[in-house]
Amino acid sequence: MLKILIAVDGSAPALRAVETVARLAPQLTGLQAWLLNVREGPVYYGELPPFDYEALEKLQRDRQQALLDAALAHARRCGLEPVSVLTGVGEAATGIVDAANEHAVDQIVMGTHGRSPLGSLFIGSVAQRVIHLSRVPVLLVK
Repeated sequence: MLKILIAVDGSAPALRAVETVARLAPQLTGLQAWLLNVREGPVYYGELPPFDYEALEKLQRDRQQALLDAALAHARRCGLEPVSVLTGVGEAATGIVDAANEHAVDQIVMGTHGRSPLGSLFIGSVAQRVIHLSRVPVLLVK
C-alpha cells in the first residue's frame, strides 16, 4: 500500500497537488491518501478573557474544517479515493512532517507558490522547510 500525504492550504497550487495525486492514482496499487491542513493557533495581542480566546479558537477550527471540506470535495470530484482528512495546529512545515512521520507515509505532496529564490530567502518557504525536515520524498507541484 502506498501512503501519500497531501498538504492543503486552500490555494490553487494546493488544489493542483490534489489533482496531481488523483491523476497518478490509477497507476498506483493500494493508494491511501490524506489531506492535511496545519493552522496556526490563535494569535492575539494583549490580554483577552478566556471566552474571547475560545471564540478565536472556534473561528479558526471552523475555517480549517471548511478548507478541508472543500479540498475533500475537490479530491472526490477528481476521482481520488480513498482519501481522509487530518488537521494540525502549529508551524506548517513541522506539522506536515510530524503528520507524515505519525502516519508512516511514503511521500508528501504539496503545492508551491513559485516564489523567486530571492523572495523565499526573505519570506521563507514552507515547501523548502518540509524538504529539509522530511525523511520521505516530497513532490512539489507548481
